[in-house]
Amino acid sequence: MMIIIRSKLLESFPNIVCGFSTKIGRNCTAPYYFNLSMSVGDNPDIVQKNKEDFASEMGISLNNVALQKQTHGDIVSIIDFPGYTGESDALISSQPCIGLAISSGDCCAIFLYDKEQEIIAGVHSGWRGTEKRILEKTLIKMQNSFGTIPNNIFAFIAPAISQANYEVGPEFADRFSRDYILEKEGKLFLDVTGTNRDMLRAFGIPNSQIEISDLCSYEMKDLLHSYRRDGAVSGRALGIIYRRRDNV
Repeated sequence: MMIIIRSKLLESFPNIVCGFSTKIGRNCTAPYYFNLSMSVGDNPDIVQKNKEDFASEMGISLNNVALQKQTHGDIVSIIDFPGYTGESDALISSQPCIGLAISSGDCCAIFLYDKEQEIIAGVHSGWRGTEKRILEKTLIKMQNSFGTIPNNIFAFIAPAISQANYEVGPEFADRFSRDYILEKEGKLFLDVTGTNRDMLRAFGIPNSQIEISDLCSYEMKDLLHSYRRDGAVSGRALGIIYRRRDNV
């Protein structure tokens, strides 16, 4: 059995596939469970098989998926071919039949679709990427490179750590607007999802075209990977957005 969290909004378009993996797949051995990252110390052969199984469950081939080395930066890459794409934290493609993959262990994985220009994008935005406004930079790049306009964009923010569980240090009060910092009992908590949601809104994307998962990666211990909860010896999820060639 495999559990995949699907974007109802993006998959309402017949040519779009968009899903986010969980800890539950065909190989669920502790401590990594259904892990889809090569960078956490898991057996590479198992990880490769997990990736193939996940892609297959979504109806695509792993050979048609673009994978990046995420660096918590603000590099946005436009790609025309699947496979390894180098270092970046956001991928954009106008080409059909290419899946864009985003790895996450608490960070926001954000998927975008321009229904008129037929552009897809995947963005990895933890606190560092959010501070650098990588999502905003991705939207601007879509606009400048392809003529994307806000009213044509549909967005999905996959499960990430919730503000209630994301305690941060006092230095974050200077990094982020107070709108996204909750002070409680002398501690500070950061709302990364809310910050990215508001970047989408500020760009002009209608609320009705934004879907946000209400699942917290930290709280859903039996379902979702969380680096903050489980530490370095833990698995990572993978989200993929894919555009079919035809609307079938």
